[in-house]
Amino acid sequence: MGNFKFGVSLRAVEGSTQWIAKCRRAEELGYRAVTVPDHLGERCPAPLPALAVAAAVTEHLRVGPLVMNVPFYNASLLARDVATTIRLTGDRFDLGLGAGHMKSEFDEAGLPWQRASMRISILDKTITELNRRLVEDGTTPPPLLLAGNSDGVLELAAKHADIVGFAGMRQAAGQSPGTFQLDDAEAVDERVAFFRSRAGDREVEYNMLIQKVEITEDRRAAVEAWQDSIPQDILDTDRLLEAPQLLFGTVEEITAQLVARRERYGFSYISVFEPEMEKFAPIVQALSGT
Repeated sequence: MGNFKFGVSLRAVEGSTQWIAKCRRAEELGYRAVTVPDHLGERCPAPLPALAVAAAVTEHLRVGPLVMNVPFYNASLLARDVATTIRLTGDRFDLGLGAGHMKSEFDEAGLPWQRASMRISILDKTITELNRRLVEDGTTPPPLLLAGNSDGVLELAAKHADIVGFAGMRQAAGQSPGTFQLDDAEAVDERVAFFRSRAGDREVEYNMLIQKVEITEDRRAAVEAWQDSIPQDILDTDRLLEAPQLLFGTVEEITAQLVARRERYGFSYISVFEPEMEKFAPIVQALSGT
């Protein structure tokens, strides 16, 4: 198992001053990576320019999208933008790619929504094309992070990824595309086992995108209160307490949870969302380098 690495997903750019301050604060708190998701919506940033600035105003942070919605892009133009971003970030760039999952965003962009197998095929072809064009350009392809939950994406990650990303979420049965429900611990076991069966002896870093962090003296009460706000979820309290994408407890309890889950699943690269950045910092400081 690798040492812990911690990242934070920053999801809004209000202006240059605030963006620079957030990135520098993440580095100050001990995070080793800043990531940006790829979504459409109010103040949702374009990942690559935001990440180029994040690298320019920090000293050591790795930066990367978590993850680019590949079917949004022409592979040739994306390769050009990635090559430029690599140069601007001083080789501190991790390329995160995914197959896309929000039909509403494709509709908003005026792009065709295709079934999962077609989007995964686009992802596969784009990986090949990006590598080819980067090499032809004289640019070393960056570490590749592939994130997803489906067999198809995990099979691609097993073949190509340096980092595999999990979020402990799956498409809710019978719901519109982009409606998710939480996996329990056993479901994440199965997804990790599936990936390992395909990856064989390849050395891959395992990332978990944490969905919720709550520092509390009463884990069960905190989970029950939060559970009331999840209309689509079907897990009971006991299963939520053990779900690896949720962290409830004291700093000491959460620290112990992460160590145990690294042993169970291999998750050594832990990402949290921006609202959790400050509250999660004591855990970052306790576990960095271990």
